[in-house]
Formats: sequence, C-alpha cells, structure tokens
Amino acid sequence: MGGQSKTFYGLTGLGDLIVTCGSVHSRNRKAGELIGRGYSIEETRKQVGMTIESVDNIDVAYKLAKKYNIEMPIVETVYEVLYGGLSPKDAVNMLMTREQKSE
Repeated sequence: MGGQSKTFYGLTGLGDLIVTCGSVHSRNRKAGELIGRGYSIEETRKQVGMTIESVDNIDVAYKLAKKYNIEMPIVETVYEVLYGGLSPKDAVNMLMTREQKSE
C-alpha cells in the first residue's frame, strides 16, 4: 500500500506505540483496560472522554486486512472483542494458544 519501514521506526511509529502501550496516561491503554474489565465501547468512550484511535481505527485495519488477504490475528481478535461479542478472556486465550508460525 506504499508504506515505508523507516516511517514505522520513527517517533510517530514505534515511539508512539511504546508510549501507547506503556503509559498509564494513554487513552488507548485506558480503553483496553476498560474493555478488558467488561465495559462496552460506549461506556469506554464516556470514561476516556477523548478520541480513542485504537477503537476508531480497528474497523479500518480489519477491512484492509480482509481486502488485501493479510493474516492479522491481533487485529482480527480485537475486532471480534469490540464488534463480535468475543470476551477479552477468550480473546487472550485464543491468541496465546494459537499455532506457532514464522512471522
């Protein structure tokens, strides 16, 4: 799709990913923790009170993966948690016990 690896390895790529995952001030991390506790997307949006890029963009990532026939187990599983009724506990179990592949 035209992306370049050097874009990912900059501050707006890998740097943002590290902050998003590690900081207790991250909107995306807070959203993940709330959804993991069983909050709905609507309840999570109210609690966070700001844009949650991960929730807003998962549908696009899921559709692009399907369109380009790219296997993206994390995206697919998160999509199922948010929109398909899969429990977070079952999602983690599915991801952690899936068959190992060269990725």
